Amino acid sequence: MNSVYKLHIRFIKTGLHKDHFALRQLLLSAVPLVPESLPYARSVFDHIPNPDTFSWNTLIRAHSRASPCEALSFFHAMHRNGVSPDHFTFPFVLKACALLQRGQELHTLILKLGLDSDIFVMNALIHLLGCCGLVNIALKVFEEMTRRDLVSWSSLIACFANNGFGHEAFAVFREMQVTTDIIPDEVMIVSLISAVSSLGTLELGRWLYVFIYRNGFDLTILLGTSLIDMFSRCGSIVEARRVFDEMPTRNVHTWTALINGLAVHGQSREALRMFYEMKRSGLQPDCVTFIGVLLACSHGGLVEYGCQVFASIRNEYDVEPMLEHYGCMVDLLGRAGMLTEAYDFLKKMPIRPNSILWRTLLGACAYHRNVHLAKRVKEQISELDPNHDGDYVLLSNVYGGVGRWTEKAGVRNLMEVRMIEKKPGCSLIEVDQVIHEFVAGDYLHSQSKEIREFLCSIIKRLRVMGYVPDTSNVLFDIEEEEKEHNLNYHSEKLAVAFGLLNVCGRKAIRVTKNLRICQDCHCFMKLVSNIYNRDIIVRDRNRFHHFSKGICSCKEYW
Repeated sequence: MNSVYKLHIRFIKTGLHKDHFALRQLLLSAVPLVPESLPYARSVFDHIPNPDTFSWNTLIRAHSRASPCEALSFFHAMHRNGVSPDHFTFPFVLKACALLQRGQELHTLILKLGLDSDIFVMNALIHLLGCCGLVNIALKVFEEMTRRDLVSWSSLIACFANNGFGHEAFAVFREMQVTTDIIPDEVMIVSLISAVSSLGTLELGRWLYVFIYRNGFDLTILLGTSLIDMFSRCGSIVEARRVFDEMPTRNVHTWTALINGLAVHGQSREALRMFYEMKRSGLQPDCVTFIGVLLACSHGGLVEYGCQVFASIRNEYDVEPMLEHYGCMVDLLGRAGMLTEAYDFLKKMPIRPNSILWRTLLGACAYHRNVHLAKRVKEQISELDPNHDGDYVLLSNVYGGVGRWTEKAGVRNLMEVRMIEKKPGCSLIEVDQVIHEFVAGDYLHSQSKEIREFLCSIIKRLRVMGYVPDTSNVLFDIEEEEKEHNLNYHSEKLAVAFGLLNVCGRKAIRVTKNLRICQDCHCFMKLVSNIYNRDIIVRDRNRFHHFSKGICSCKEYW
């Protein structure tokens, strides 16, 4: 700012501080120095008599990223003062609206002013519509554009990727490659990486990784960190670690991405080691880093280390722990069976725990079958979020787990009275770029008969090897034989049987489940991985389970 102040002093000395054009130049000089220069920029603007479109644009531009609400307010003030916006105004205004995730009504004004032929305005509009989740409208805007550049294609790809349409994002990318000579840049590649991460498709991620190297992209911090996160989410922590090792420069986000990946893949002690190595490198952990480390301690049963890390947030870094950090501690104590300690921890928190934290403890009560505490926890949740289906299911499972069928039926009846529906469990597996979905007892798949027959043959073979179904996971008051039949057709078993039938060679079978894997299915996967000599990777609601040669990466702690 010193150079701007010196310029201002010179204007005062020469009498130019009242000159309209000189003040415009001064305002323009302050823009690159935001956010520090915002109050100064507003002060200079206030001294401009009858500011024109250029002056308003400069002020809006200065606030568009650092203070989007004010940028939008200035745009409305500009409109009220009768100053007409132009094709330079809207890219800045639309950028501010995108950060606020509102303002899609500006589309009408753009059409009214005849600015729909301006490529910069339309690119910014596609970006805004994507941020607001209006994918179909963004696609329509893109299709109606008479001219498109790299930003146009990149904006549409990001729109699809950020709204959960990963396959559509790649379809647009392929269309761009076939129909244009546009060369993708790092921004577009990061959007494609994000699309792969949401899809969880490892083969597509590997293809994109090769594409990056063949096209000479440098492994920047942004690109490398995105790839680490992508490979972790796709189930390959080995490849995530390889990218990390190849990166010439790393920042705290890079280390955090690897620590998080190691945590959910069951490599808790390695995640903790990387945390201390990051600190030795001179980097300061941020709030997200601490979440990843506490998650690693939770998944690995490292209670003592977790407590030390949590204490260091305040004692060593003088930072107040966030709700997410408290949630990690409740999860850590709950998984370890320290339910009373977790309950006391919640009651003594300096900030009021939300329903998510109490629900974490309720899940631990269900796992460890502590009926008394589960009821107390459910009472706490009912005050905050009385109609969440998962809470009723967990409490119902607690009763079923200890054979209290009357109370279990009472909870289920209450769900019916309050019209609360349980979210159905399902498992997904991708074969030859086609996603196949299974639910428990599924008869809808085109190979349903073949899958069921093969699954029955697998279970018979496992029984010979000593497998006994763990019917304690069937929390219904039914006969033992019916319980076993219920277990046999869990969605992840059906998905694995389908994978064994359709995934050729020695390739790993990768299944994604929307709920936590049960103990019986966990045992089933271990035995199948050993007998059929196939690696099975199951991503459930909480973590990855890597089954290989009869052993799981979670070490029976999940």
